Parts: sequence; structure tokens; C-alpha cells
Amino acid sequence: MRATAGEGCTDHLAWGSTVRDTELNGLLGYLESAKAELIEAVSDLARIESPSRVPESQGGVQELLTGWLELLGFRVRIVPGKSTGGHLMAVPARRMRSASYQMLIGHTDTVWDLGTLENMPVEFDEEKAVLRGPGVFDMKTGLVQAVFALRALRYVGLWPTVTPVFFLNSDEEIGSPESEVHIARLAKRASRALVLEPALGSEGHLKTTRRGTGEVNIRIVGKASHAGLAPSEGASAVQELSHVIQALHALTDHDRGVGVNVGEVRGGVRPNVVAPEAHAVVDLRVNTMEDARWLEEQIRGLSATTPGTRLEITGGVSRAPMEATPRNEVLWQAAKQAGERLGLELEGSLSGGASDGNITSQFTATLDGLGPVGDGAHAEHEFVATDRLVERTALLALVLLLPRMEDTQAQTK
Repeated sequence: MRATAGEGCTDHLAWGSTVRDTELNGLLGYLESAKAELIEAVSDLARIESPSRVPESQGGVQELLTGWLELLGFRVRIVPGKSTGGHLMAVPARRMRSASYQMLIGHTDTVWDLGTLENMPVEFDEEKAVLRGPGVFDMKTGLVQAVFALRALRYVGLWPTVTPVFFLNSDEEIGSPESEVHIARLAKRASRALVLEPALGSEGHLKTTRRGTGEVNIRIVGKASHAGLAPSEGASAVQELSHVIQALHALTDHDRGVGVNVGEVRGGVRPNVVAPEAHAVVDLRVNTMEDARWLEEQIRGLSATTPGTRLEITGGVSRAPMEATPRNEVLWQAAKQAGERLGLELEGSLSGGASDGNITSQFTATLDGLGPVGDGAHAEHEFVATDRLVERTALLALVLLLPRMEDTQAQTK
């Protein structure tokens, strides 16, 4: 049975943190009673459209979150952005500056354009237990879960010994170009990072690894000539592009986790002109930094095979993979034990996409996918399974109660 304190379970949660059965049942009872309010909070947040490339759209989401966090005793400030809507950072008003902290990472931006709600409204189907709408799954429900997890802990008289610090950016969906430096700075000193991205699959797997991503731009320079009068005087960049595309796709190795996709091509000027120039934009995916270095080396080693043409190659793997590091494994095992207290058999899985967890994992223990169960990220059928909200929010609450990662690692040596 899900989301109930297991019979005969001990009072100990993962390496010395204690949560009594009465406290756990109180926490679950609170979340069950607050479920309708949680769903309404997600609906309110999702009805504020917040596309990444419309900076001013972030204000409404940030304002709503600020109000909720201030009621929990957090001091909130907006880190201004240059071309983005800025980033919300929140710390408890009463805290020791030297105390260790854990990061709660999320994003307020979505991939959906302004006006999407007209054809894709936020709707709660109580009979099917789903909440639909743009951004509910990726990732406004995860943001609300974090607020309600802390509310539930306060209700039962518990509070994390590792200070929770929120960092919610507004540019994650476009690669976190402005926020990455802030995330890295915070992660370097954090005990751990908990990423509020949605779970993986209908089983609700946590994301214990993520693929690294990148982009390569290839420009092929040839020589123009008349295709009918002087074809031999030209050098076709488009012809060379066809060879380059084949060579790039040959680097894909699904078993190894290496993915190369030529997703965009263009070239030539007119049908009767030998193409003087062509371009390709290439998506890269890797599971390890070792493979990232190998893949970049292979791509940069490409040379033109069509006489009279040359290649200009820029870019590479820009987002390091989130790998199964020892410290990530310690955090995952602790979360798995927390799940057992709730009757959950959690599994860790690889996600093909990147998140801000890829950044934090380079500096601190990171666990991703702590948000809701559902489906349809970036798709018109986007939804959240509302019958799983209590267990997912309770899981996050228990993970927040874990001791410092430094202490848990010391106890496993």
C-alpha cells in the first residue's frame, strides 16, 4: 500500500535521522488533507504563463512563490537577469550563516508560448485523477511539492537539520545560460542538491543519472560555379555535407549511450549554381565525460573529402553528464530507504535529457526527478497524476530530513 508508514518499520531513517511512525503518519495525514489545496496551488501557478524568452512573464510566478515561501519563514530575493526574467533565491530568515545547506533546484519557465492556455487550459479531472495543462508536469508541480513538503514538516514539528535553500531559475528550458554560474557557485558549498524535475515514467523512477548534451555547428565552404556551363570549376559544399552527415551519424552508439543527430541543415543558393556553402547543426548526447571527450575528438578530426571544400567546426558538449558518482550513490541509497518508509519501491534510472542537476552533480551530491509522476513534458497531453501527489511530496519531505551528506558518507566508510 502506498504512502503509509510500514508495519513494524524502525524509527530510523537513513544513517541516523529519526522520524517516528506517529510523526510520519501525521505528515501523511496533513498532506492528504491538503491535497485539494496542493492541486489548486499548482493550477494557479500553471495559469500564469511563463515562457523562457518572455522575461516579464516570470514575475507573476515569482510573486506567487514568494508569498508562499515567506509564510514559511523564508527571506526571498530575485537575482536579476540581463536577458531573462531573473531567478528566485530563498533562505530561511532565521539561520546560522555557517550552517550547511541543501539546494532545492527548480525552474519557473516553460516551453509554452503566451496564449497556449486558450487551446490547452489547466483542467483537473477528478474522475481520472489527472491535472492537465501547460507546465504542470515540467515543472510547476515540483515547485509546489517543495512548499507543501516543508509545510507538512512544520505541521508535525520537524525541520531539516540541513538548511533548505531554494534556487528557482527562469532560463532552464533554454540551457540556463545566465543562471548556470549562480547554480555552480551555490553547489560548490552545498551538502547536496535536490532537483524538483518530474519523475521518470509512470513508475515514478528517480533520475540518478542524466546524459550530457551539446551542440556542434559545421560550416562547409566550397566554390560556386555555373552547374551547366562550368560544373568542374566549382566545389559543392552540399555534396560534402552529404558525406559529413553520414560520418556524424556513424558515431552514434546506443549501447554506449553516445548519440549524434544532425537535426538542421541548409545550403546552396540556387538550383543551377554549384553550392558554395552549407551548414549543419548537430545535437550531441553522452553518458560520461570520457565519451564526451572522445566524441568531440572524433568530430573535430573530420576532414573534407570533396576536392575544393573545407570544414569549419565549432561547439561541443556544453552540459556535462550527471554521472553515478560515489556521493550521488550515497544520496540515492538514502532516498531509497526513505521511500521504503512510505511503502515505495523506488528505482533509479537514466534520463536522456539534461537539467540543472547536470551542473550541481559536478560539485555536490545530486538527486533528480523528485517532482510528480505524470507525462507529456513539452507535449499537448502534459499531465500530472494527482493520486501520486501525497506519496511524492512525502518522499521529498523525508529526503529533506536526511543528515549532511558529509556525515552519511563518513558513516558508510
